[in-house]
Amino acid sequence: MTEALKVAVVGCGLISLYHLRAWQSAGAEIVAVCDTDRTKAEARAAEFSVSRVYADAGEMFADGGFDAVDIAASVGAHAPVARLAADHGVHLMCQKPLTETVAEAEALIAYVGDRVRFMVHENYRFRPHYMTVRRWIAEDRIGQVRHASIACRGSGLCPREGTVPFLVERQPYLTGFKRNLVFETMIHHLDVLRCLCGPLKVVSARLNRLAEGLPGEDTAAILLEGEDGFIATADGCLVAPGYPPLHGDRLEVIGTRGTIVMELNRIFLVGEEDKAEEVDLLGRYQECFDLAMKAFVAGLRDKTPFETDRLDNLETLRLMESVYRAVGVEVGS
Repeated sequence: MTEALKVAVVGCGLISLYHLRAWQSAGAEIVAVCDTDRTKAEARAAEFSVSRVYADAGEMFADGGFDAVDIAASVGAHAPVARLAADHGVHLMCQKPLTETVAEAEALIAYVGDRVRFMVHENYRFRPHYMTVRRWIAEDRIGQVRHASIACRGSGLCPREGTVPFLVERQPYLTGFKRNLVFETMIHHLDVLRCLCGPLKVVSARLNRLAEGLPGEDTAAILLEGEDGFIATADGCLVAPGYPPLHGDRLEVIGTRGTIVMELNRIFLVGEEDKAEEVDLLGRYQECFDLAMKAFVAGLRDKTPFETDRLDNLETLRLMESVYRAVGVEVGS
């Protein structure tokens, strides 16, 4: 690659702002934007000086003129747009979850094959507080990882007088989601555990609904196991009074020589709390998007594997789906 990567973006909702900023940071040229709500596409185009605006992805691909597409639309659009990309020889990055079910993901991956490069935008691995934990483990500060526990807490689905809960206002589609916390949010946490601990499988799980009027779960507890009796846990609740509306995370990783704790924005070794590193999560929120897009560009340029390649992310999708199977929810074979 001797010229700037030409990128088209499909999906111009809230999260697309961070995607578009990240492509600019990665040195890519954004040549087209598309959204079924043309007004949204036109607004983003004006904001980022993009000349080509579409309401139909098929029309955009027919016109061509780009090397890669970033699929930042809702999950139902992922597979159709990814197929268009493969058919037109366009490399693709797709927002998580890749598809609604593992079966759909497997079919999509088989359809795309090796015709184009295919990365899933799973950005929690690239968030600065998680990157700090990964760096400390790589620096051998705690020895071999032997146990891990991750949790997320937020008040985003707590009732608010006179209006809907914060997360419903921010993400109205949640009113129709039969799978919520694990599918939409904790898929990130399961991916982090896979990244830190290696292959895992679900032993058992429990899900609950504490918020009123929503079909999907907002509370979860998951027990996982790895090789040689390795144990990990993941739990979350989005109806936790006192916590911020946008959830925060706690991670504990126990090694043979030490223990790392990440509490919201603080990372420290147990026994050395006075040496904690603090991360400005709000000020550095854009960073994980920037790193993901730069990784995509570097992978194309250098012909190296993507860390969150479609096959790696398929394992995260399988882990997420197995949580629902563990509680008796059938979500596809």
